[in-house]
Amino acid sequence: MPIPTDIKLHQKSKHLEITFESGEHFDFTCEFLRVFSPSAEVRGHTEAQAVLQVEKAAVNIEKIEPVGTYAVILFFDDGHNTGIYSWDWLYHLGINQSSLWTTYLAALEKAGKSRFAVTLKH
Repeated sequence: MPIPTDIKLHQKSKHLEITFESGEHFDFTCEFLRVFSPSAEVRGHTEAQAVLQVEKAAVNIEKIEPVGTYAVILFFDDGHNTGIYSWDWLYHLGINQSSLWTTYLAALEKAGKSRFAVTLKH
């Protein structure tokens, strides 16, 4: 199991950096981590139950709490905090970040949805 040696949250830029024992370093946007939450609320209990996450471009992480020695819970400012991000899951997200993001953007487009919240002008 890959184990992080360093986790840094950059709230101003909405990024989370993780370095693993192997020396691999990943830089995630908070949006990416929110969209790929391992929670049942997002992923469902089966692939068919997965819920496409929309309008998450502005989301940020408020805090990070460790779960034993194998994971963290990320608390997002949209209220989401039910995903337990294991080291394995974070590593998987890191090494597959580009292809996961491309697939996500295509799913948004196909669904006619957006990463950005719609604001109504008065």
